[in-house]
Amino acid sequence: MITTDADKANARYVNADLHCHTNQSDGTLSVTEILDRAISNGVEILSITDHDTVSAYDRINPADYPEIKIVSGIELSTKWDGVGIHIVGLGFDLEKMKPIEVSQAAVRMKRAERIAQLFEKKGLNNALNKVLDMTKGAPPGRLHFAKLAVLEGLYATQADVFKKLLGNGKPGDVKSGWPELEQAVNWIVQAGGIAVIAHPHKYKMTNTKLKRLFQAFSDAGGSAIEVSGTGIDTQRRLYLSQLCQQFEFLGSRGSDFHSPGQSWCDLGRVAAIPDPVIPVWNYLEPL
Repeated sequence: MITTDADKANARYVNADLHCHTNQSDGTLSVTEILDRAISNGVEILSITDHDTVSAYDRINPADYPEIKIVSGIELSTKWDGVGIHIVGLGFDLEKMKPIEVSQAAVRMKRAERIAQLFEKKGLNNALNKVLDMTKGAPPGRLHFAKLAVLEGLYATQADVFKKLLGNGKPGDVKSGWPELEQAVNWIVQAGGIAVIAHPHKYKMTNTKLKRLFQAFSDAGGSAIEVSGTGIDTQRRLYLSQLCQQFEFLGSRGSDFHSPGQSWCDLGRVAAIPDPVIPVWNYLEPL
């Protein structure tokens, strides 16, 4: 996408948002609404990275949006060393990702059945059918169950649901069935894309374990990490920048936007990639 030396020098200041969600997974806006909001916010390069699905792209004709470059994307649920890790895929062939989408949907549905059983034990009857009504039959995620629990009065807030039942390490944090990190990276690479570790600051790892994760990711063929995003403060962003250089990773940038109600993570509103990290979008082609 970016070829000249001058363009590469200025690439880090491009307003790229390569991590966001629509109502095709656990976001609240439609695909059209996401694109309109991104354009309004001055985003120049956008990737919709819905959880384990590329269905958003069935609803996009890039020619209808000449103001913005659209890059294929997905956020795959994986596991590594007992920890749930999300891997973003960018710039892949959409048709080659369709079989992966089917596989992940089956795992996601089995996980939903187990989470629904937990809610049934807490008195929320018919939880699975209710949450499937919310998703119009698509495999639901934890956020959908959190919304349902609040609507049904089981918990006061979604934060309470995650703190007590669905958060990392809680009973509803079901990891069984998800592919190993190495498998997910291979899927993305085989589809012609670039694999990116999503929000590495959220995994609550020691620096030593984080480096182990990065080494395993690199060995598997991964080549980028999210350096700039929501909740990454300056100190952490600079540390991730150092690790980018150490592991020769590209740097990605994404808001992880889900809803207009979350004003702290709006589309295109995250810091620039620190110098001298090379932006991943130097190597991405739009649809």
